[in-house]
Amino acid sequence: MPTTTTAAPAAPAPRPLGAVLTTETRLFLREPGSLFWILVFPAVLLTILGLVPSFREADDGLGGRRVVDIYVPVAVLLAMIMAGLQAMPPVLTGYRERGILRRMSATPVRPSALLLAQITLHGAAALGSAVLVMAVGRAGFGVRLPEQLPGYALSLLLAVACVLALGAAVCALAPTTKAATAVGSVAYLLMMFTAGVWVPVQVMPGLLRTVVEFTPFGAASQALDQAASGSWPGWTHLAVMAVWTAVLGALSARLFRWE
Repeated sequence: MPTTTTAAPAAPAPRPLGAVLTTETRLFLREPGSLFWILVFPAVLLTILGLVPSFREADDGLGGRRVVDIYVPVAVLLAMIMAGLQAMPPVLTGYRERGILRRMSATPVRPSALLLAQITLHGAAALGSAVLVMAVGRAGFGVRLPEQLPGYALSLLLAVACVLALGAAVCALAPTTKAATAVGSVAYLLMMFTAGVWVPVQVMPGLLRTVVEFTPFGAASQALDQAASGSWPGWTHLAVMAVWTAVLGALSARLFRWE
């Protein structure tokens, strides 16, 4: 009597995006420099500032708050700037320069999956650093956690989207890794100033403060500070971040070259 055999069902093929994300995560974790500057350095900077005695005293010029309170959102934004402008552009332009993106276009894995994986990784690292900064501020120096949590979360997500769109625009405009590093470094210094790393936005002179508030990270710094103090972030600041994200995202999508 003839017998029939049924072939065992083939194991499902791994999804291209999942496989790319797994591979890129492993490569990202092998870069201690990027991990330090994104995840650790902002918390270290906040710790150094918090150890200055005068920075832990209430200041009437800051509405009764302390300098260390003001610098928590600044340190949060610093991690985002590191991720979007210093870490991500050289990786993507390096892949393009070495022809990796061109070769990927001939496989089931599209180059866009690599771009999405890089955005996901660097965005997650920036958000993880934000959590670490807030934990250090709270545990080490008694900084209050954000009182307007939904507004703070919205501001945080908009700021991450904005910096990643800016990083993607740098990748689109820079033809080589060296060019991406140079352009990213210039943008990095400008964004650090507007985020208030050297002078908090809240204490900038009137006209300068008004101009800075219309930059991506000037608006983000104000929105995060307002939410941390218990107020809903100003709609103008949220709109500024949303517009910058849309404009930079559209620019990078239009100009990005896979080879």
